[in-house]
Amino acid sequence: MSKPIYIIKATGEKEEFNPQKLRNSLMRARASSEVADRIITQIKTELKEGNSTKEIYHHAFKLLKEKEKPAAVRYSLRRAVMDLGPTGFPFEQLIAGIFRAKGFETATDFIAKGECVKHEIDIIAWNKDKLIMVEAKFHNELGLKSDLKVALYIRARWEDIANQEFENFGPTKRKMDEGWLVTNTKFSESAVKYAKCRNMKLVGWNYPEKGNLQDLIEETNLHPITCLNSTNQSEEKLLMEAGVVLCKQAEENPDILKQVGLSDEKISKMMEEINLMQK
Repeated sequence: MSKPIYIIKATGEKEEFNPQKLRNSLMRARASSEVADRIITQIKTELKEGNSTKEIYHHAFKLLKEKEKPAAVRYSLRRAVMDLGPTGFPFEQLIAGIFRAKGFETATDFIAKGECVKHEIDIIAWNKDKLIMVEAKFHNELGLKSDLKVALYIRARWEDIANQEFENFGPTKRKMDEGWLVTNTKFSESAVKYAKCRNMKLVGWNYPEKGNLQDLIEETNLHPITCLNSTNQSEEKLLMEAGVVLCKQAEENPDILKQVGLSDEKISKMMEEINLMQK
């Protein structure tokens, strides 16, 4: 029996390398079973004690890109969301886009007058059935978590506005029905425990098991522009400054791509990649 190899997680903790975890992430990106097995075999052959999860990801991504480009784009999704930073604004646009795809109307940076003070709410989402307060917590490092302090802070804001009535979200005044905390990374155990106790809705990268952020992005097909291999960081920055955060926005508004200075050749490559991603 071969000796286990320990790798370094983004948090700095050690854990035994688990090929099944890697296989699950490759299959979730819709890599073929054959390609996933070949990638795992190669990585296991070259893996060394103390390799980081980041190194393993980059290696797997490179191999997948060579064999199945559309799957490689989907595999890079988590880091692509992280690349929406350094500010939280593009992440808020992504979350608002997901709510709109689910049939809600949205408003961002809404000033809500609470019982005690005013609050700037990241996103308000509403339909005929629900009015939802959404706080979007963006992290630009994989190892960071939204902890108990964040959950307590969001709960305190919710309690200050829960009994207030708001206009402009339907034909009559209405109260908030739900308060959500959405992050692109993970939650601490204490944050999850507190949220369950207080009936708060948490959505993280892999929490809850169903309906997490990765699920929502894939269900709505709202991949961030940072997923694309055909663009570099400076081009992505220009696009996001012009309000193009999602691949769907680029596909629907090609004129904006020209306005930010992208060449016809570059735009053509982007569109080709976006089409492949959606297959």
